[in-house]
Amino acid sequence: MGFISWKSAYPRLFNATTFNINDASTKALMHTALTYRLSLSSKIMFLQIKFSAYLIAFFVLTSSTLSQASEDAGWSEFSHTAMTTRIELVFWFEDPSKAKPIADRVFASFDEIDRTMNRYNEDSELSFVNTNAAIAPVRVSDGLFAVLFEAQKVSQLTDGAFDISFASVGYLYDFRRNVQPTEAMLSASIDSVDYRKITLDELSKTVSLQSKTMRLDLGGIAKGYSVDRAVEILKQAGVKNARVSAGGDMRLLGDKRGKPWVVGIRDPRVKSDNAVVLPLENVAISTSGDYERFFVNEEGTRVHHILSPKTGKPAKGIQSVTILGEHATQTDALSTAVFILGLDKGLALINSMPGIDVIILDEHRRMHYSSDLTSPSK
Repeated sequence: MGFISWKSAYPRLFNATTFNINDASTKALMHTALTYRLSLSSKIMFLQIKFSAYLIAFFVLTSSTLSQASEDAGWSEFSHTAMTTRIELVFWFEDPSKAKPIADRVFASFDEIDRTMNRYNEDSELSFVNTNAAIAPVRVSDGLFAVLFEAQKVSQLTDGAFDISFASVGYLYDFRRNVQPTEAMLSASIDSVDYRKITLDELSKTVSLQSKTMRLDLGGIAKGYSVDRAVEILKQAGVKNARVSAGGDMRLLGDKRGKPWVVGIRDPRVKSDNAVVLPLENVAISTSGDYERFFVNEEGTRVHHILSPKTGKPAKGIQSVTILGEHATQTDALSTAVFILGLDKGLALINSMPGIDVIILDEHRRMHYSSDLTSPSK
């Protein structure tokens, strides 16, 4: 999987598959664990230098400073906006003068996917599918077909918990204006939410919809796909160490040149805090939460954008789901699916999938994680 052991330093924190993130000592452990682990080797080096001759110490420190300066010079950071999301790119390249053209190719890929798969863009390929695929099969590009195909695989795997036809009711919500549909409106539209009414022909690369009222939305998988595409572009350019993030989806390519990448999973109710911090390498990580797009209605209920395909209403019982795996296309879709499946079914699903792990924060602010993340002592 590419995980650095993130529990061995503090086994007390991870001696069960559930703990409460409101507990003060738990928060303290989570926020200090990485500092302890990442600084341990430097502290040992300091003690060795302290007991060496001052001349040797000076040589070591000077060489280390020059080496660090050279190392830092190879890192480049860039940002961009696509899919209404901030895209962040950090990577190491031996010749920094060539970094920007590489970043430009990465961001051009995000823009291309946005133009193709954004249902809010009337000129997008996906919008053309929504308008015409119920009339006759629509031939689509290889990229769009690949995402539709992966979406259908996850729909079948999760018995419809992940369903890109949720947009058939999703359009009835307006999170900017605090608008939600009535029961009558949901009843009139919910029958159009059914991934089994989407037909994909691999030979002809066509898409067909069984109902003219069906609408597809790739918001739960397209960003992950974009991140995977970005990593492929970086690899082709010779990049071996990088971090690409798009909203809640991220891929880590390699490590941070001898150190882990440090990734925080945010507290769903405290924007400035992390619920947990993970040292990771060479992995995809996706988070879905009820804090991304939401409003509180007149009854005091949080109305968020992760809708159950069975009811057309926001899923309940969970505040956030984080999936770790090999590819962001899959982790993106699975984070949504587990959120909708709920705690027990979601954990059972991930525990049945080799190479995939999950961290769940439930509605009571308790943290749960999959069996592969359990302390080795158990």
